[in-house]
Amino acid sequence: MTTTDALLARGRTALSGAGVGSPDADAVELLSHVLGVDHGEVRMRGILRTPVVERDAARFDDLVEDRCARVPLQHLTGRAYFRHLTLAVGSGVFVPRPETELTAGHAIEAARAAGEAPVVVDLCTGSGAIALAVADEVPGARVHAVELGPPAHAWAAQNVERLGLPVDLRLGDATTAFEDLEAAVDVVVSNPPYIPDGAVPVDPEVRDHDPALALYGRSADGLAVPLAVARRAAALLREGGVLVMEHADEQGESLPTALRATGEWRDVVDHRDLAGRPRTTVAVRAGRA
Repeated sequence: MTTTDALLARGRTALSGAGVGSPDADAVELLSHVLGVDHGEVRMRGILRTPVVERDAARFDDLVEDRCARVPLQHLTGRAYFRHLTLAVGSGVFVPRPETELTAGHAIEAARAAGEAPVVVDLCTGSGAIALAVADEVPGARVHAVELGPPAHAWAAQNVERLGLPVDLRLGDATTAFEDLEAAVDVVVSNPPYIPDGAVPVDPEVRDHDPALALYGRSADGLAVPLAVARRAAALLREGGVLVMEHADEQGESLPTALRATGEWRDVVDHRDLAGRPRTTVAVRAGRA
């Protein structure tokens, strides 16, 4: 009978050989998923060399094989961690990234600063990650979210129902959504599609598995969709309301410049992620003429 430490070693070796960037963490996550325990217990079992029944060992080996083929880890386990939440994800929805946790953090800060019952809208919500994080961390917030893709919307609906957080989730186009909230929103947050046309992602997990609808910004500079979403945000926000928008590394100057040029925004500031890369633009809605 195989032990947990032997399985982890086998998995790490295979994943490393396949070019997976985090072989140790992925092996632990896959084994914890198979055994139905948390990460700490997997590592403890490894130290104790606890035997694993052959059925579970075979299942782990199958998952490692799939991960070596660069199927996203989150698709294999059906879960993604985002701030304090565990989200259900899979085929048809963009897997939330760690850098987006900082984007959510900017939105949470803006919502807290807006008062006791801020109105927050998440445009292009995907799995619902940002909207649900705001609802979780800002008690009293009235959170609304919209997603265009039916498969992604279904994942978001599952997450809203399972987590039981107060999010008004809608299926629709972020560039026209929420006519009932125009000029009444305190914070609009968005992680829109922003990859420039022709800039195919290098990582197979992204290129081959994330939905194209969630990736590409529909223009050579990738800003067509983000700027259309920003125009809708300008219509939704009250004067002094805050826009928080994630963007690609190379858009740290072009997006803020484009926002300033509209005359709809003031105090436009770009923020870097934990790796020091330009990642999130925050802007304040200027007064309406």
